[in-house]
Amino acid sequence: MPSATTSQNPGRDLDATSDAIDDVNVMKGKMWNEESEFDEAKDKTKFRDYEAACDRVKNFYKEQHEKQTVAFNIKARVDFKSRKRARMGVWEAIELLNTLIDDSDPDTSMTQIEHLLQTAEAIRRDGKPEWMQLTGLLHDLGKLLLLFGSEGQWDVVVVGCKFSDKIIYPETFKSNPDYYDAVYSTEYGIYKPHCGLDNVMLSWGHDEYLYNVVKDQSTLPAEALAMIRYHSFYPWHREGAYAHLMNEKDLQVLEAVKAFNPYDLYSKSDEPCKVEELRPYYQGLIAKFFPPVLDW
Repeated sequence: MPSATTSQNPGRDLDATSDAIDDVNVMKGKMWNEESEFDEAKDKTKFRDYEAACDRVKNFYKEQHEKQTVAFNIKARVDFKSRKRARMGVWEAIELLNTLIDDSDPDTSMTQIEHLLQTAEAIRRDGKPEWMQLTGLLHDLGKLLLLFGSEGQWDVVVVGCKFSDKIIYPETFKSNPDYYDAVYSTEYGIYKPHCGLDNVMLSWGHDEYLYNVVKDQSTLPAEALAMIRYHSFYPWHREGAYAHLMNEKDLQVLEAVKAFNPYDLYSKSDEPCKVEELRPYYQGLIAKFFPPVLDW
């Protein structure tokens, strides 16, 4: 006879063990850098089509490329450190942003709260960690700058060295005075080879602004901060520009940004989210990583 500790139905026990392992894996969720699954059926050729973009999008980039000088970026950083624009919680900031349409985005005309929730929900459906879901929810909150008196919804380029021809509409930089500067127009400009992106001045816009807001006011991991800071830096993470400025740390940062990008880009649709149904869940996540009120 079998002992008391030996099962009489090993097949059933094996199934039960397998089910238990599956349950644990579901609870743990997937790793942040596992390949996205939600977008497998998406026709990706229909996204980021700047050739067919409307005048609103083209005019945005033209204005940005003309004005994003080293002088402008130094002044923007001084202004950020010298004054606070508002004090409010993260969800309050999301609601405030809901009146804004992104002039840089050729893929959607929906309000920002829809895009934020679509991004977060795609990450959630793929079973990614809570901190990554939250990053999806707040990654574009830096666009509040436009409501705080900023000149525009600036996107991400590098200033202080030659503008890459991998940037969208590169011909528009010819109206930027730095384009002709004896130093800023050279390959390395004011930088050293492989100095690292931490030592490079990125154009002041919604990514860089939000990164500076949350880096000392949250418990988000380094990967989340990288996703926030560089998610609009398409010339770098999609086109391979500025490799001559990267160091070893930037290779890890690049992995994080590439893992996040599909959710930001391919989650966009014209189907509205059920905001009030989703709100309690995401307010719970916010409370895990942020204080009730932040300085903006």
